[in-house]
Amino acid sequence: MKKHFDIHKIALTLGAIFLFCYFGSSQNNVLELLPGAEKMGYNEKLGFHYLVGGVNFTYQGNTMYCDSAHYFDKSNEVKAYGNVHVTKEEINLFCDSLYYNGKTRKAKLWSKVRVRDLEYKLTSDTVEYDAKQALAIYRYGGKIESITSDEVLTSRIAYMYTDTKNFIFSGKVNYKAPDLKMSTDTLKYMYQKKIVQFYGPTNIKNKETKIYCEKGWYNTVTEDGTLFKKAKVIQENNIITGDTLIYQPQKGIMIGKGNVTIIDTTQKVELRGNYAYSNDKTNISYLTKKALALKFLENSSKTGPTIDTLFIHADTLFTVKDSTGKAELMKGYHHVKLFKNDMQAMSDSLAYDLKKGKMHLYYSPIIWSQNSELKSDSMEVLFKDTIIEKVNLYNHATVLMEIDSGKYYNQVGGKMIHAFFTNNELIRTDVNGNAKTVFFPENTEKSDTATIIKRMGMNRIYSSDIRVYLDSGEVKGITYFDKPDGVFYPMNQLNTEEQFIQDFKWNAVLRPKTWKELLK
Repeated sequence: MKKHFDIHKIALTLGAIFLFCYFGSSQNNVLELLPGAEKMGYNEKLGFHYLVGGVNFTYQGNTMYCDSAHYFDKSNEVKAYGNVHVTKEEINLFCDSLYYNGKTRKAKLWSKVRVRDLEYKLTSDTVEYDAKQALAIYRYGGKIESITSDEVLTSRIAYMYTDTKNFIFSGKVNYKAPDLKMSTDTLKYMYQKKIVQFYGPTNIKNKETKIYCEKGWYNTVTEDGTLFKKAKVIQENNIITGDTLIYQPQKGIMIGKGNVTIIDTTQKVELRGNYAYSNDKTNISYLTKKALALKFLENSSKTGPTIDTLFIHADTLFTVKDSTGKAELMKGYHHVKLFKNDMQAMSDSLAYDLKKGKMHLYYSPIIWSQNSELKSDSMEVLFKDTIIEKVNLYNHATVLMEIDSGKYYNQVGGKMIHAFFTNNELIRTDVNGNAKTVFFPENTEKSDTATIIKRMGMNRIYSSDIRVYLDSGEVKGITYFDKPDGVFYPMNQLNTEEQFIQDFKWNAVLRPKTWKELLK
C-alpha cells in the first residue's frame, strides 16, 4: 500500500469508457446510415437490413465502422462484423464482432476487444455490457493499461458497474506500477467509499514495504487499511505479523491484534503478544496481552558462534527506537519475568538498554543463576554478548547459594553488593555497608574408592565491607576491609538464631523452569 494507489483512477476511467455503451436512453433508436457502404439490402425472410463494405453509420449517439452489419428494425438489434470500430467523443472501441439488443439493452463484443480513452486501454477476448445495470463484464481474461504511465492491471474475470464505479476483479488479479506491485485472488473497488477490498492470498510490494494477507481493505484517500488472516508487513528493519494488522501510514501508526509478532532484524529482537501498537512518528511501540520479548544473543566459542535467547515477559512491554528505526531501549511494566537457559529473573519493572547491554530491574527483583539467588530493592545487570558479566544490587542486598540439596545455604548480605560472573557463574561478591556472611566451609577427604565432602561447621562474620570469592557456590576465600565480628560453630553446635542472615528467604518456587512458564 502506498500513496497514489491508482486503482482509484482506473475505476473512474473505466466508468467513462463504458458509459458510451448506454445505448437505450432517450436517444433516437433509428440507425442513420452515413456515406461509404458499398452494398446494402433487406433480407425479407429473416427481417434485417444488411450493409457490406466500408459500413459507416450512427446509432443512438454512437458512430460505428465495420466491414458488414445487420440491423433488425423490429427487434431493434444490431450485429456488426469485421474490423468493428465504435467511437464517441474521446472514447474508441475495437473488436472483430459486436452484437447489441436495443430492447434488452445488452451488448456483447468478441475477439481482440479493445476499449480506450486518452488515459487507459482495456483489452480482452470477450466483453459483455448490460446497459440496464450499467455493468460491463469480461470472463476470459482482460488487461487494463495506462497510456500515460506503466500501470497495468490484469485478471481473469471483471465486473465493472459504471454508474456506481464499483469494480470487481477476480482470478489471478495483478496490478503493476513503477513503484508498486499487487497480486490477489479477488479485488473489489467501491467508489463511494473510496475503498479497495481484496480477498484470498494477497501480496503487495513497493520499494520499502512488502505486505501479505488473505483478506483486507485499503482507503485510496486516507491510505488507511486493515489486513486480516496471516497478515504480514515486511519493512527495512522490521517484520510484523498478526491475525489482524491495522495500517495508518499518514499517521505512522500500526496496530496488531491476535498472535502479533514484531521482529527487529538489526537488533535481533522479537516481540510477541496479542495486542501491539507502533507509532513511527514518536518511535515508540508497546505490546500487551501475553507480551513476550526474545533477545537473540550471540556468543563466540571455540567451536564457533552460538545463539542463546533471553526471554522477557511483562504485562506491557515498550520499545523505543532511535532516529534510524532501530530498537535501542526496552521497558517492561508489572510482573516482569526473564528466562535464559543459565539465568532467570523476576521483578515488577525493567529497563533494558539494547545497545549497551545494560538492564535495570526495579522493585524487589530476584535473579537466579545456577545455585545462586540474588535479591535487592533494585538491580543493574551488565551483559557481555550472551553472558552476565556483573550485577549491582542496591539496598537490602542478599546473595544466597544453595548447598547440599537445600539443607544449608551460603549467604552474603549488605547494603550494596557487586556480584561478578564468569561464564554465568558467580565467582565474587563485593559487599559495601553492613556486610554479613554465613557460610559452611567444607573439607574434602579422598580415598582410593571415593571422595567424601564434610561440612566443618558454620562461619558467621559481620563487617562493614567484605569481599567473598566463590566457586560453584562454595566460599573459597574472604577479604575483610574493617574489623570483622566473627564466630565459628561446629556442625553439632549450630546456633539456629544465627544460621540465616536478616531478610533470608529462599524463593525456588518462583523460579521459572522453562520460558513457557513466563506466560502463566
